Amino acid sequence: MFKGSKTYLLIFLLIYSEMATAQCAMCKAVVESGDAEMAESLNTGIIYLMAFPYILVAVAGYLIYRNWKKTKL
Repeated sequence: MFKGSKTYLLIFLLIYSEMATAQCAMCKAVVESGDAEMAESLNTGIIYLMAFPYILVAVAGYLIYRNWKKTKL
């Protein structure tokens, strides 16, 4: 049951990741003076920059958990 929930969550995040957009105040000011394609590219770049720290923390947490579980047995 829990494994299926993870699969559904992953599919949901992959499908709706394109809808997520983010801009800081300075980036918004630059984009307002530019074209729409540049704004979309900037939003995508911000999302990628935001995702990598979360991925690194998740991998580190998994490795620590796996090591902790191995030493506990």
